[in-house]
Amino acid sequence: MIAMIKSFGYGFKEGIKLFGECVSTLINSLLLFFVYLIGVGLTSICARIVGKKFLDREIDERESYWNELDIRRKSVAEHLRQF
Repeated sequence: MIAMIKSFGYGFKEGIKLFGECVSTLINSLLLFFVYLIGVGLTSICARIVGKKFLDREIDERESYWNELDIRRKSVAEHLRQF
């Protein structure tokens, strides 16, 4: 009788643990989905409305796709103290 109660207790504990893991996976997936929709989706929509392009996706007949940096705009002291 006591062995049966211990077996039931162990099975119940494992079942509750499995249930909690499943529920936490479901909740985390739903929360991350909505955060992604709100964060990335709204940012994308606002960027399209304003006309902002985060990536330069135009294909040109250039030798290199590196963007030149004009480092002469700032003084050396400003470059050394960035933060």
